[in-house]
Amino acid sequence: MVVKHSREPRAFHRRLPRLVLIGAMAIATVACGKPVEPAAQAQPEQQEGPAVVDTAVAASAADSSRVYTGTTRPAREVSLRSQAEGRLISLSRDVGDTVQQGQVIATIDNVLLQTAVGEAQAELAARQFEVAQAEAELADIRTSIEDARVRLQQASNDAQRLATLAAEGAISAQAAEQAQTTVSTSEQALASSQEQVRTRQKAVAAAQQRVEAQRSILREAQKRLSFANLTASLSGVVLERVAEPGDLILPGEAVLTLGDLSEILVVVQVADSNLSEFSVGQSVELSIDAFPDETFTGQVTRISPVADSTSRLLPIEITVANPGSRISSGLLARVTSTGQQSNVVVVPESALETAENSDNQIFVITEADDGPMVESRSVQVGDRADGQVTILSGLSPGEQYVVRSSQPLEGGQIVEPSLTSEG
Repeated sequence: MVVKHSREPRAFHRRLPRLVLIGAMAIATVACGKPVEPAAQAQPEQQEGPAVVDTAVAASAADSSRVYTGTTRPAREVSLRSQAEGRLISLSRDVGDTVQQGQVIATIDNVLLQTAVGEAQAELAARQFEVAQAEAELADIRTSIEDARVRLQQASNDAQRLATLAAEGAISAQAAEQAQTTVSTSEQALASSQEQVRTRQKAVAAAQQRVEAQRSILREAQKRLSFANLTASLSGVVLERVAEPGDLILPGEAVLTLGDLSEILVVVQVADSNLSEFSVGQSVELSIDAFPDETFTGQVTRISPVADSTSRLLPIEITVANPGSRISSGLLARVTSTGQQSNVVVVPESALETAENSDNQIFVITEADDGPMVESRSVQVGDRADGQVTILSGLSPGEQYVVRSSQPLEGGQIVEPSLTSEG
């Protein structure tokens, strides 16, 4: 919106003292019976030297950067949970204590676990004995097979010889038939022994599988026994102590909460209309109330695609390096967004009163050979409030302009900045 104001009232006020002076002189002359001489009329004072001006530097009317509050927390946070059931015997760390990865922090009563390991070891020994027994039986059967093969070979030789003798009439045919029956019996004995070998081989394989299964049970029992010692899964600090010595701990139950403070996260809630102020990978500045004289730099690492169902705000995660773990968890942090700078500026209304004939004119300071010089600018005027006026165009942030002048100005005029001028 462009607002224009007439210069007539202001010009009238500047001419008013001069008119009053002329009128007073005319009345005095008439009273004395003398005509008014034009030369006697009051003349405006003529100032010598350059006009003295107060200047200022144009600043943006508004900075859309915002401050969001969040709370510091570790970049990595894990719960130390028991994987075995038992009574908590010892717990050596409390909130705020540092821990190292792999360090034993707590111990659970392991009597039952040791008993389970012993039972599994005994059962494994029994299974191994079964395998050894089956293998010994298999070896005996293989030996009997060799004996049966030898007997069969001998019976075959005897049967052939007796059959020859029977054909020659040296022995009876009945003797030859008996020898052939012995061959058949030997063949059946060899076949039976070979079948026993196959059966015992399967028995040995089954026994070996039972041994392997029992070994797995033993390893599982030994693993559960190792769970009696709770070790830190990362290097960091204890954030929360959930259990106390003497408590009965069930599998999956938390004992401690650990956090890695080598990096911290600050999560701020941002309205969807302001998401353009952030992007993944962007660097942002933040302050922490616990460090009032320091400014920290973080990086936007995640913008959640899901807004809170109640507040309709989206969480944005900012990661901050934390060497030496100086920044603790749970501190109040204030994140400043970059925002967007506006080209609209606000100036005092007096800056529009330095020209003689225009309300939409402002004078900008430029450098000339003879010294500071004013350049006339036509500006687009916006809202006015509390002695301030918004300049929509014609004046950019950072330019030096005239706020007030000791006399009306014209473009190209040399001026002298006052001692209180900015820039």
